[in-house]
Amino acid sequence: MAHTKGRLPVSLRDRARYRFDRTLARSTGTLMGWLILTCLAVVVPVSVLLVWTDPESPDSLSGRLTAAWRTSAETLRLGAISGTPLRMVLSALLGLVALLCVSTLIGVITNSLAERMAELSRGRSTVLEQGHVLVLGWSDQVTTVVGELVAAQAPGRSRAIVLLADRDKTGMEQALAARAGRARLICRSGPPSDPAVLALVSPGTASTVLVLPPGGPASDPEVLRVLLALRAVAGEGPDGPPVLAAVRDDRYRASARLAAGPQATILETDAVTARLVAQCVGRPGLSLVLRDLLDFAGDEFHLTDATAFSGAPFGTALLGHADSCVIGLLTPQGRTLLNPPADTTVTPGSRLIVLARDEAGARPEDCRHLVDPSVISGDRPPPENPARLLMLGWNRRAPLVVEQLRHTARPGSVLDIVTDRQLPGPREPEAETATGTEAEAAQEVDRLAVRFRSAHLSRPETLLGLDLTPYDGLVVLGPDPGDGPDRPDDWTLVTLLALRLLEQRAGGRELRVVSELTDDRNRPLAPVDPGSDVIVSGELTGLLMAQIAQNHHLAPVFDELFAAEGSLLCLRPAGTYVRVGCEATFATVVAAARDRGECAIGYRRHDRRMSAPDYGVRLNPPKGERREWGAGDHVVVVTTDPTVSARTAGTVRASVADTAGEDGVRAPQWPV
Repeated sequence: MAHTKGRLPVSLRDRARYRFDRTLARSTGTLMGWLILTCLAVVVPVSVLLVWTDPESPDSLSGRLTAAWRTSAETLRLGAISGTPLRMVLSALLGLVALLCVSTLIGVITNSLAERMAELSRGRSTVLEQGHVLVLGWSDQVTTVVGELVAAQAPGRSRAIVLLADRDKTGMEQALAARAGRARLICRSGPPSDPAVLALVSPGTASTVLVLPPGGPASDPEVLRVLLALRAVAGEGPDGPPVLAAVRDDRYRASARLAAGPQATILETDAVTARLVAQCVGRPGLSLVLRDLLDFAGDEFHLTDATAFSGAPFGTALLGHADSCVIGLLTPQGRTLLNPPADTTVTPGSRLIVLARDEAGARPEDCRHLVDPSVISGDRPPPENPARLLMLGWNRRAPLVVEQLRHTARPGSVLDIVTDRQLPGPREPEAETATGTEAEAAQEVDRLAVRFRSAHLSRPETLLGLDLTPYDGLVVLGPDPGDGPDRPDDWTLVTLLALRLLEQRAGGRELRVVSELTDDRNRPLAPVDPGSDVIVSGELTGLLMAQIAQNHHLAPVFDELFAAEGSLLCLRPAGTYVRVGCEATFATVVAAARDRGECAIGYRRHDRRMSAPDYGVRLNPPKGERREWGAGDHVVVVTTDPTVSARTAGTVRASVADTAGEDGVRAPQWPV
């Protein structure tokens, strides 16, 4: 086949296909012409063949042609009138007009349905719900938030969960299908910061509005824009729905608070994560306890009526419930008291803060008869010595972790920080140094000596060359997203693997490692001992938001539990409360903790600390549960750190007063 030099030969088939495609692309009329010709080219020959092979067909040529016409006309729905040519032409014309009208009507209906289905698939239709939970934005926390909201719904009283994010509606539904189950999950697509789009999801009739922080450097400004759009759509009055939002940087907390209104709760995610990391350094297993407390799979905090204990001391309520654990009071003025003194009077109108499976499990029942005073231990917890800690890595939360460690460390403690960055220097506390004296600030710094060292942590030989013998605990912080080509958790997993090898070289010496991950899917991959403290920052924020969304009165409870001052969660040796090797009920442990000014809410078994899924942690056991307490067992208590200075306590009291409204109800701000 002849062809121009330098060009590839073109086959006749390809040329014919090319010409045909060009013909179809010219106009709609051309396409219709080809369709008509194709139909006639198939229908007419086949009709003629059917007539000529039919033994009952007419013998004459005109009769057979008439029969072939009728067969073709019936096939094409053009009518089957025979006779003179004029009648046949008019019949065909009438059939064509009827076919055109019917096909046009079908096309209009099909187009309308297709456009409507496309609009629905884009998620731009109006939501007409009442009392729904509205989630605005898409982030790493969305699967946790939706899953926990579904788990928290009571049978037969499910609420719709409406999600608005600037993503594909079908993609969101597929990503959340496993967590949503059979719950009513309604997804809408569009930017939540656009008031016109936000109005489609009816925020004014929602029971709660959650604003999730998107990823990226513009996360906090985007949250502010969403809050302002919500203010424009739902209004600024007190009748609007409670708003729960999360920001990363504390510089945006005050602005978010102003934009969201007085009924809003603002979580500072980086500060909450840093607090948990710092608390877990000195209290191994604490992250397991908090995870159990925050998810809805087991027991969680509830508010219950305290009428049965009105006028009685708070210590009486500690042994006044068989299937729940009391940890504090909510006063009639809206003030939250965690672990108050046992002689605190329960005033009329107060409510108890309890840990229970559900509200029905918080029925009063006297359990004092279950206490066995003969097995209560007289031992005191050993004093905590100064600790030497090692931090590997640096990210935006690292200065906050250092701040928290300065609050909680025993005087004389040392923190060595090894990072491959330029020596960053931790951020100095602002609130304390601004309101306290220079002597107080110097005393705070003297509690923890911080030393920096630069090293190439990305090299395995650097990690394997570390001497971990003098350290009591280690903290592993991965880089921030976007700091390098690798994902943040990749470096963390490699570092944990090197630490595991160093642990084996040290003869099996158990290292107390607290590590931070950004993706919960990497938790099973972490080469650490089962039950170790692995903190997933996104999951933690999602669990907190779901808990507060269910009950906004619990915000101050979690605020204080995560703070570096005030009441906190601790795991103390069981021998501090009951005699080791003796059988005792949990009511006896509660009584022993009450006498020490603490509220016992559970325990951790030493023999099951490596066993999934609970790793030995059992919260809110029945008061009548009896077991033999071993030397390695620990009791989970809500206590008050005796090392908190008067200056810090005064700061906390001032914060509570400053954030109280006219009715005395505290409007929580994270952190205080």
